Amino acid sequence: MGGFGTPKKNIDDDVLLRSYRDTGDLAVLGELFHAHAEMVYYVCMRYLKDSERSKDAVMQIFEELIHKVNKQEIQRFGSWLYVLSRNHCLMQLRAEKNRHHISIDEFVEFPLAVHPEDEAGEKEQQLTALERCMDQLPEKQKRSVDLFFLNEKCYKEIAELTGYSLKEVKSYIQNGKRNLKLCMEANHGKG
Repeated sequence: MGGFGTPKKNIDDDVLLRSYRDTGDLAVLGELFHAHAEMVYYVCMRYLKDSERSKDAVMQIFEELIHKVNKQEIQRFGSWLYVLSRNHCLMQLRAEKNRHHISIDEFVEFPLAVHPEDEAGEKEQQLTALERCMDQLPEKQKRSVDLFFLNEKCYKEIAELTGYSLKEVKSYIQNGKRNLKLCMEANHGKG
């Protein structure tokens, strides 16, 4: 097994991935996942900061794999699984916090003249407005913007995840950002 100076893990990943896709044998997928399970657990711990929840998340991510592996083009399984794991945790956190951990300043690029004493109430209003504005975006813009800002995806990853072309993704994000900015400014009475 392995040898010839090639990283063995990548070769094994590719072989196991191909084998699973050919046979649909969950034992093969289990073996593939097991090789990376520790990394998945540490990613979960980094985000969820709780060992029990992280163990649960590892199992949920394995279940996600069963559905996603055959639907997506995977170049490097380890990197792909890392992103999948991170997204799973971010989605969990977002569901809990109802998106209130997003930095709105990073999300919508316009300066907010806020006095420190007003900041907490102002931030809360902005987040509510942001969620309302997000809901008003067309579905494709909403999905692209969501992945780009909230899950820190690059254009290429979004294209892979959504099936949109790279050009479409760029367009959806630019239009989505513009629409959000306009909507936010309207909500805040800023011109």
